Amino acid sequence: MIQKLLFFALLLLSFTLQAQVTGLVTDADNNSLPYVNVYVKDATLGTTTNASGTYQLQLDKPGTYTLVFQFLGFTKQEIEINPQRFPYVLDVTLKPETTSLDEVVVDAKSNPADRIIRAVIAKKSQILEKKNAYTADFYSRGIWRVENAPEKFFGQDIGDLGGGLDSTRSGIVYLSETLSKIAVRKPDDFKETITASKVSGDDNGFSFNSAQEAEFSFYDNTLEVNTELVSPLADNAFNYYTYKLEGAFREGDKLINKITVSPKRENDRIFRGTLYIVEDDWQLYGVDLTTNGAAIQVPFIEFLGFKHSFKYDANLDLWVKISQNIDFSFKMLGFGGNGRFTAVYSNYNFNPDFERGTFTREVLSFKPEANKKDSVFWQLARPVPLTLEERNDYTFKDSLQEKRNSKPYKDSVDSVRNRFSLADPILGYSYQNSYKRWRLSYEGPITTINFNTVQGFNAFAGLSYNSWTEDYKQAFSVSAQANYGLDDERLRLTGRIAKRFNRTSRSVLSLTGGIKAQQFNAEEPITRLGNSFSTLIWKRNHIKLYDLEFVRLAYSEELVNGLQLSAQLGYEQRSPLFNTTDQTFFDWDFGYTSNNPLAPDDFNTAAFNKHSLAKLNLQAVIHFDQKYMSYPDGKFNLDESKYPTLIVGAEQAFAGSDKQYNFTEIKAELRQELSLGNKGILGYAFSGGTFFNADGISFVDYQHFNGNRTYLNFRDTRLTGFNNMPYYEYSTRNSFFEVHVEHNFKGFILGKIPGIRALNLNLIGGVHTLSTLENKPYTELNLGLDNLGLGKFKFFRLDYVHSFFGGGSEQAVVLGFKLSTN
Repeated sequence: MIQKLLFFALLLLSFTLQAQVTGLVTDADNNSLPYVNVYVKDATLGTTTNASGTYQLQLDKPGTYTLVFQFLGFTKQEIEINPQRFPYVLDVTLKPETTSLDEVVVDAKSNPADRIIRAVIAKKSQILEKKNAYTADFYSRGIWRVENAPEKFFGQDIGDLGGGLDSTRSGIVYLSETLSKIAVRKPDDFKETITASKVSGDDNGFSFNSAQEAEFSFYDNTLEVNTELVSPLADNAFNYYTYKLEGAFREGDKLINKITVSPKRENDRIFRGTLYIVEDDWQLYGVDLTTNGAAIQVPFIEFLGFKHSFKYDANLDLWVKISQNIDFSFKMLGFGGNGRFTAVYSNYNFNPDFERGTFTREVLSFKPEANKKDSVFWQLARPVPLTLEERNDYTFKDSLQEKRNSKPYKDSVDSVRNRFSLADPILGYSYQNSYKRWRLSYEGPITTINFNTVQGFNAFAGLSYNSWTEDYKQAFSVSAQANYGLDDERLRLTGRIAKRFNRTSRSVLSLTGGIKAQQFNAEEPITRLGNSFSTLIWKRNHIKLYDLEFVRLAYSEELVNGLQLSAQLGYEQRSPLFNTTDQTFFDWDFGYTSNNPLAPDDFNTAAFNKHSLAKLNLQAVIHFDQKYMSYPDGKFNLDESKYPTLIVGAEQAFAGSDKQYNFTEIKAELRQELSLGNKGILGYAFSGGTFFNADGISFVDYQHFNGNRTYLNFRDTRLTGFNNMPYYEYSTRNSFFEVHVEHNFKGFILGKIPGIRALNLNLIGGVHTLSTLENKPYTELNLGLDNLGLGKFKFFRLDYVHSFFGGGSEQAVVLGFKLSTN
């Protein structure tokens, strides 16, 4: 039986080679040319050479064909072939293009390059209209290489990154391919169906190479690459670029202009390089543009290059993109690497007859068994042949995978990972059984030590157990955590059990309970670390705590796409707490405030009386027009809707130890972040709510707001909090309305100021306001600088804040820390 299967495989492989044209493309010095476009003239069939300059082209049958070899910087070559036997080998040598100004009409009073660029800009709407709707075949390959990788990164073991690193800590760490069918209807409709997916070293893996994420068009005014970059063909491009006509060359009856693109200001969000533009057609023939990490505000990216090639469609009088290469390199903390994403487009149809239901909110899906295609299939279907390096990587990692999935190997890795050290009792320890897919972890107290005036110095320690299925669709966890305070001499214990049922609707059931010292504002706007510093150094004890004994049962699920529902039922007993220490590092001439947020100078009266109640919380999060990608192992929502997100919630307190503690609260929030092209990102959040039957409720149940009095902001509260508002002064049991608006100009303003633009800073402006029935409105304005830091570490922002309240005002400077790029 095995021999029959092998014979059949060889027979099928020989069939795939029957109509294959292969070869090597070089320059005049015999250097191989990577990513040369190779296609059949007057047909939709095409490919590119790989990184080693070799190509393979699948033909339908023997016959006469004209092959076209096209590469930026070289003269296009057409070769007629008449293969009768396959494989047919055709090696080609390309000559450098020779540009000349002889055929160009030059006006001494104007820049000829400007005339050409203006003509393209004027014709953009016609070009884009022809590309308004189409279908196509799409192929993508992505590869990442790492050089001199450290063994640890920020204290975490890196390992060999899936077998990609050799003895020098270098090698391929990611290699994948996709074949898909795409359908596009501008401006908003997109659908990609992946028919084949391959990931090196994971025969169950699914590539994340997506046609939608790979789509970059320089006809658009801006291109989003972490931030918005201005295209050299943008409507306002002359504000950002200068152009120089290097010359022109002919391809048949078409005259191709070669134009150098240079930025007017070095630190704008721009590109540099070369555009190839067809005279009279005023369309792109090719693109060879680069940018860097400073422009996209990812400092460790050193180089980012885009190469696009286009082919003429005589029926539509349209130059269509047939290939795209994105090259990049990076360097950080002594190690770096590079990579490339290659895309090939073929079989365009610009007059599609879309059926009703073609486009839904699902923008990507996989055909069944898309990741189970064998090497014979890929040999036939892959338009760009593998390089020797890539073939070796597939061979090595595919063989390594079987070994690494075995029990002996996983046990051997675990035996190293699970070694116990003398520092583990205070730092933490984890024991893992990879083969059976479970982990037991211990959280050490040393990293959680903090200080507050209720508990004094205190720390946390915990145990947790986690298990998961092979595909990670389901997961189960049990955890327990202990917290002990030295001054109040109290041990508090909490626990949690949770089960995730799938990664499609993300349904999660959890049970939590125990006793803990809880901030009055359950969102905990004051970090333990920040409060420890402000308390011990500046004698500002901002955290106010109470004892919470509780048990809660919660469930959440995405009921339908875009509608996330959650419910929580719990029982709580609350007890007041008081300060137990006045310890400080510096004895200022003022004392601590009390633990009563309503009376900071009253150390004997509690903010509330001990009581208990039950609570039911319901919440719906609605993402209008939410688009998503469907992977076989889960659903991934995309944050690209043009509509805001609506959050609606209700809280019902009942069965209180006294009926005065029962109440109802409803609230809603509308939130969105809008990209305004190269002018930055505008974010806003409007929220409000009201209480019913809340005259006698506990201060714990008031609506609290995320204030800040530490002059530090290590939480991302741009649209959920205030920079300088007191924590509890505006808490309410009545109606409230909260507004947050902030705009990050992303270099639009500072990038135009000489000297300052070299710092690559972002100007940020915002307004935040709160209205309640009890108080006059609180409003603060902030003006800040983002992307601050040293070298490649720019994680800080600094804001000047001016707040207005009840006829008074206050000013502050707040230092923030962020990991996101918005």
